[in-house]
Amino acid sequence: MIIGKKVEPFTLQAFVDCEFKEITERNLTGKWAVFFFYPADFTFV
Repeated sequence: MIIGKKVEPFTLQAFVDCEFKEITERNLTGKWAVFFFYPADFTFV
């Protein structure tokens, strides 16, 4: 857990309000954010 760490620039696709949108770190400016990463979440085991 890293609290107060500055987020590096990024771009990603997110499903928001029934459509895909491009999200960047600029969308988070002035907001609280929590990131969870599951790199192998939907892989066959």
